[in-house]
Amino acid sequence: MTTNGAKTPAERRPAELYTGSERPFDPEDLVKASGREPTPESLAWAKRLIEEKGRAAIERYLP
Repeated sequence: MTTNGAKTPAERRPAELYTGSERPFDPEDLVKASGREPTPESLAWAKRLIEEKGRAAIERYLP
């Protein structure tokens, strides 16, 4: 059994993996995924991006 450097052994990890857009997300999630601080300006940016691109907005930052 390998842990690949993780604290939890691989066999105890969740069986299903999720991509960024499979679950609901909000502007704050998008801001954090992009590596930015959640400021009013960055939250407004994220809200606009979500309105324009939908789920594709977060897929750019998460697999």
